[in-house]
Amino acid sequence: MQLQVADQWYETVGISADVTLIRETHVSPDLRCNIWHLRGRDRDLLIDSGLGVVSLRSAISALSERTVLAVASHTHFDHIGCHHEFAHRLCHPAEAQVLVAPSGTNTVWDEYRPTMREMEVISALPFACFSFEQYAIVPAPPSQLIDEGDELDLGNRLLRVFHMPGHSPGSICLYEKQTATLFTGDTLYDGELLDNLSSSQPDVYLETLARLKEIPADIFHCGHYGSFGRQRMIQLIDDFTASRRRRIG
Repeated sequence: MQLQVADQWYETVGISADVTLIRETHVSPDLRCNIWHLRGRDRDLLIDSGLGVVSLRSAISALSERTVLAVASHTHFDHIGCHHEFAHRLCHPAEAQVLVAPSGTNTVWDEYRPTMREMEVISALPFACFSFEQYAIVPAPPSQLIDEGDELDLGNRLLRVFHMPGHSPGSICLYEKQTATLFTGDTLYDGELLDNLSSSQPDVYLETLARLKEIPADIFHCGHYGSFGRQRMIQLIDDFTASRRRRIG
């Protein structure tokens, strides 16, 4: 069956008055990155930017109204596709070169490419004649590098950077103390956690997950799937840790 071109590629979900979840509606949940837009008094924050097959900045008018700090939670292909559309691009130093010169290898796209079939991954086309055979990430050199302990000040809200490697070397989480909220990227989400990609560090990942439990957050907004609370966070980490210990015997 031939896929139709989508009338609308993105959907927005208001989480609160100043936090919006943006999703690529027609992408399968495994690859559908959660794109988080936080509105501040002086500037906005965008966490991740999706596959990049449709312009995010053009589709979501709120992203063109004021200064936006576009942060990469990490640089896997499904999280950085539209970063080039923003002037202020932030990432961890360990993955800065990926934004400078993205490739199928360093974005892990090559690890997904062999099994990608349009009808399995997307339910509609982003534009006519689209094919993943021509898919590639546009370079978006970072304008600012951020690391452990740095703070992103939006004027009326402050988010602290935690370097949380394991899923990838430069994975970060952003913590807002005022609301006890942690934006986790792919460090943690309510699905199959991955520590077996080419850029993953399994032992480091276990240390990171143990450390994540020490952050006093009550709300977890993740890179994929739904948000959850502290008890679910503990359960996900404990289950993954126990499963990995069984695997390695």
